[in-house]
Amino acid sequence: MTEKGGSRIHERWAHLRFSVIGQLLAAPPAKGELHGAFERLAAREWQHPTTGAPVRFGVSTIERWYYRALNERRDPVGVLRRKRRQDAGEQASMTGPLRQALLAQYAAHKSWSAKLHHDNLVALAATRSELRPVPSYATVRRFLLAHGLTKRRSMTTRQTTGALLAEARLCEREVRSYEAEYVNGLWHWDCHHGSRKVLTSRGEWQTPILFGALDDRSRLVCHLQWYLAENAENIAHGLSQAMQKRGLPRAAMSDNGAAMTAAEITEGLARLGILHQTTLPYSPYQNAKQESFWGQIEGRLMAMLEAVEDLTLASLNEATQAWVEYDYNRQHHSEIGDTPIARFIAGPEVTRPCPDAAALKLAFTRIEQRTQRKSDGTIIVEGRRFEIPSCYRHLCVLEVRFATWDLSRLHLADQQAGTVLCQLFPQDKAGNASGLRRILQPVTNKPIAVPPTPGMAPLLAQLIHRQTASGLPPAYLPKDEGDDA
Repeated sequence: MTEKGGSRIHERWAHLRFSVIGQLLAAPPAKGELHGAFERLAAREWQHPTTGAPVRFGVSTIERWYYRALNERRDPVGVLRRKRRQDAGEQASMTGPLRQALLAQYAAHKSWSAKLHHDNLVALAATRSELRPVPSYATVRRFLLAHGLTKRRSMTTRQTTGALLAEARLCEREVRSYEAEYVNGLWHWDCHHGSRKVLTSRGEWQTPILFGALDDRSRLVCHLQWYLAENAENIAHGLSQAMQKRGLPRAAMSDNGAAMTAAEITEGLARLGILHQTTLPYSPYQNAKQESFWGQIEGRLMAMLEAVEDLTLASLNEATQAWVEYDYNRQHHSEIGDTPIARFIAGPEVTRPCPDAAALKLAFTRIEQRTQRKSDGTIIVEGRRFEIPSCYRHLCVLEVRFATWDLSRLHLADQQAGTVLCQLFPQDKAGNASGLRRILQPVTNKPIAVPPTPGMAPLLAQLIHRQTASGLPPAYLPKDEGDDA
């Protein structure tokens, strides 16, 4: 319990009591004059520590304070504090049945406020006599706080098994803030649904999706861009731009959305040497830095666009780039004590150089296996046929790399090393109808120079020898050709 000044009431009482008897400790009176000093102090008025009203204390009270402080060598002020009541925090008015009813009610409704718990407890007591009388709202509230039964906001309205497990984990495990030790040691990236719709080129209103990547240590926004859909193609597009601007991070954290965990994204991050970490299901607080940043998007950026009519995706992206680079990244951040751009530059950092755009496009692809059709040397990918070079006609199962949104860049990969062997192109049936055919390329660069061995095959000769050496009667009766005439 504290007063307006901020100090606790028990400490203010201790300071008042010490001010009453402190002079006696600093200048002890002569022998026989101590009782008279107590009487003179009892005749004075003092200021009450909470109400400020004048107050007096008895001789015996002042004498008790004096000897208590005199006998304490280490903390003479601390011993003058008010003693804690033995039943403090017990809420004697909360009987056993009341406690059980309130605990059962809280277990079933953790999102209720203390006032709502009290009101429902009063309604329940109207039907159950053992719960009467119900204590005041303040008592019920103190009881809930003393037992850590605070109001818990439900993380999701879906009462699935995963959601319930996540909520139980949040109740059982502590939540701690964290920060990466190095710049580009950890990125957070996520998507945010805009609060305003944009006008598309087709004359339609559509809600844009904002992709954002944030460096954990410096809070620097690596890249922001609005899209019309949340899919793996746009995620790869946004991540590629963030990497080209700020370099390759060591780890990246996202949620478990379908676009975030698509094969092109997870395999692409692995090829680039980036550890992809996902938050636990129904636990967005693990990516809280990114979630908190969306508040600035709506509170500052979108607020400045309220008067803009017919907002388009291009104009929204142009305003977003200007705001994030010249406002957010250069504004003082209260938590890090610096601007994000200054802390990003200061380091320490574990940044790696980013490859070129072509390498990034090749990285964000998925690997799948296809069976080659021997009749015409083709495979099927996403319902389309692609021709395989004749030098790979001996392979039955092929490993191909591609992005589902761009089949113009489909590559054949080595199953052992994972390196790209060549680019594959779709089958051109109209072109094949011309009748022109390429010469078959050799499978290996080492041609077979040994001439074929004439005569009977070794296995058949071995079998005839075994038949002869067995000593058994002839397996058939010979018959002259003339006997058939």
